[in-house]
Amino acid sequence: MDSEEIMLTVRITVAERALLRQLAQGHRSDVSEVVADGLLDVLPTLHGTARAHQLLAGLTEPAPCALTVWLPAPLADLLVPAAAQVALATGVRLGCGSAMLGAALRLWLAQDPQLLAAHLNLMHAGRPAALAAA
Repeated sequence: MDSEEIMLTVRITVAERALLRQLAQGHRSDVSEVVADGLLDVLPTLHGTARAHQLLAGLTEPAPCALTVWLPAPLADLLVPAAAQVALATGVRLGCGSAMLGAALRLWLAQDPQLLAAHLNLMHAGRPAALAAA
């Protein structure tokens, strides 16, 4: 990527990690790119109280695996205002960008895997063929 990237570590389950790897393989990308796409899919939906509570529900389940990802700095910078939005809607502060990333990622991964793949296809529909094949 052209911009600076930020390294973040999140906690997810073994099944969630396997799903991320499967999605990355299916779209010929790496896990960090799929995580970034997932954030772009989820973050705009967090303005409602119900969605913010769904996000928090993902944090209550144990997540034994640590996953390190690289996000473009502008996307990583969105995690702080998103966490503030969740805190405003729910009264619960997430504490750090990694917690917000983990919660958002787990919320996104809780969807049907075929739906996730379809969203990724839609997000990448405009990519030039050379980039899609890379």
